[in-house]
Amino acid sequence: MDTETLDSRQLNQSHIFDEGNPLAEKRTKWAVILTAFAMVLEIAGGWIFNSMALLADGWHMSSHALALGLSLLAYRAARHFARDTRFSFGTWKIEVLGGYTSAVFLVMIAGLMFFESIERLITPSPIQYDQAIAIATFGLMINLLCAWLLNDSGHHHHHHGQSNDHEHEHGHEHHHDINLRAAYIHVITDAATSVLAIVALFGGRFWNAVWLDPLMGIAGAILVSLWAFGLLRDSGRVLLDAEMDTPLSEKIRHTISTGTNNAIITDLHLWRIGKTHYSCIIALNTPENITAEQIKVLLERHRELAHITIEVNRM
Repeated sequence: MDTETLDSRQLNQSHIFDEGNPLAEKRTKWAVILTAFAMVLEIAGGWIFNSMALLADGWHMSSHALALGLSLLAYRAARHFARDTRFSFGTWKIEVLGGYTSAVFLVMIAGLMFFESIERLITPSPIQYDQAIAIATFGLMINLLCAWLLNDSGHHHHHHGQSNDHEHEHGHEHHHDINLRAAYIHVITDAATSVLAIVALFGGRFWNAVWLDPLMGIAGAILVSLWAFGLLRDSGRVLLDAEMDTPLSEKIRHTISTGTNNAIITDLHLWRIGKTHYSCIIALNTPENITAEQIKVLLERHRELAHITIEVNRM
């Protein structure tokens, strides 16, 4: 039996499998500051002007400020412990854990919005519309600014050494920063609920549709729940290493089957250890005089494999 652990990127010494996202960390810090400022204004305005939509948006924003702070903490913790040898496969999953926790916050926010809106629907009370509309509009502007800061589209860290084939084969989704995505979803849900609040306030102001205020709160709660579910699903899959259904798994099998004669994979484990990096364990039976090093050479085309353990058993 030939067993060998191979690191295709020479990263096994430091166990750093993800380069982090310093730009996202910096912009998340600014988003926390802006969100906290708008949160205080909206909560105060909601109480003073008696708007459920505005108050719900403010409390919604307060929870988002906490969640954004959690995202910032996750970035800093991952960076701080990056060279800590206790983390066998690096600290990237600290960021993923931050994203998962943010999704849990979103579920709690949605529940709070829903029940408070139901209560206000049953027992409506007067609203000072003009002042509430002004504050809600300001909150929306803050949300849109934060969304621009946290937009993931320009923050992907592509590796210049990777081939174009890799970029096309494995898709854009593997380049997402889950922690940044969680922060972005928080401010986008804030923006959406701000829009709903403004619509409700205008409806009440000009058409006396008082019921719109709590109804938009319910609509916002449903919208937040849907986004939270997607984030829980994606971050949960990474945390539980439930990624054997990725295209890379089948590509590894195909590479070995076409690159060897009669080699049979008896065990394959694949899990993500960075935004674009995977670790894998492969055991195979073969009648050939083939070594783990030769299998490693076959797998070099899959640049996202940062850490490989291969076991070769002779038949």
